[in-house]
Amino acid sequence: MKIAIDVRRSSDFGIGTYIRNVVRTLGRLNHDNEYLLVGAPEKILEIGPLAENFHVAPLTRPELTFTGWLHFRSIVRQSRCDLVHIPHLSWLPRGLSCPYVMTIHDLQEYIVGPDRTSTFKRSAHFQLTRHVLERAARVIAVSEFTRGEIKSRFGIPDSKLDVAYNALDERFRNGHATDAEKLLISQRYQVNYPFLLYVGSVSPHKNVVRSIEAFSALKTELAKEGKYPDLKLIIIGDDVSSHPDLRRTVLRSGVQNDVRFLGFVPIDILRIFYDAAKVFVFPSLYEGFGLPPLEAMAHGTPVVTSNTSSLPEVVGDAAVLVNPENVFEIMRGLYCALLDTELRARLKQRSIEQSARFSWDSSVRILLESYAAAVKGAQPVRTDPVVQAG
Repeated sequence: MKIAIDVRRSSDFGIGTYIRNVVRTLGRLNHDNEYLLVGAPEKILEIGPLAENFHVAPLTRPELTFTGWLHFRSIVRQSRCDLVHIPHLSWLPRGLSCPYVMTIHDLQEYIVGPDRTSTFKRSAHFQLTRHVLERAARVIAVSEFTRGEIKSRFGIPDSKLDVAYNALDERFRNGHATDAEKLLISQRYQVNYPFLLYVGSVSPHKNVVRSIEAFSALKTELAKEGKYPDLKLIIIGDDVSSHPDLRRTVLRSGVQNDVRFLGFVPIDILRIFYDAAKVFVFPSLYEGFGLPPLEAMAHGTPVVTSNTSSLPEVVGDAAVLVNPENVFEIMRGLYCALLDTELRARLKQRSIEQSARFSWDSSVRILLESYAAAVKGAQPVRTDPVVQAG
């Protein structure tokens, strides 16, 4: 088959990780199909060396423009593609000359947070998205939770839904950070104290405000016992300038000297932070998959995360699960994960085992079956039994 993959979002935070790892893994595992990567050449370079059966179709126009839509359709038609893979949710009708599959990472925009658009726009957006999903040959969810959401909200039948889990970037599997690497973050970021860690965007559904409030309560509890007086909370992710509520929360909670916002950090440095953290905190209100807890678990770092959405499915019994809407419960989870030595040892062992259950090789093999089913109109493909057992 000749398969086009839309890689225009390969630099995005979460979707970009998916695109880059899917393309790299397809390049290792599959030499029978011919692949056409549609997107900006400079972004495709970030993926790394391509196998001989991969080619590039330059497309620099943004996805959500009329010219970008026309150009993409033209590339697919002129290249005589048998299938198109759209690796993210889209409301834009495709109108392609061949079948397409679509990967859905989450339905956050339909579920979480205030919607400031009009009722008409919300309804049109929903109906267009359902139209796109109904006309997809296959819909690939990144978790069982997400598959259930797609089925219940958009009425997509099980016969068209497959599950192919996300997995870790291989750089997070490079073992524990060395003393020299830990010295690097001490010198470059002036981090020479014990810390809790959060990694991800700081949008409202990530619940960072409650993480800060729970950290403040934890500091008060620890002060009563004379423990960890220099404990800090480090937040890595988006620029917080557009989220003044976080700064206000820090000031209101009295932890302005104990919370640090570091913004973007490269993966090679991020893995050192994961390894050095005492506890990773991630009480998100909604996740279609939730990679950051898995990244922390790959380093044996105790994780405190939500008991909702896909997160229990991802972390299994290898993390402390809390109600993300209860600040006190988050604080107690952090307290136990920080001070209970038996729990820490148990979480370390289980988390490394759990993170190893997820692999891009397994996910891409399922993806290849989805490709074949999309073209042939076959029955649903399997999910990974190893991961499901977790």
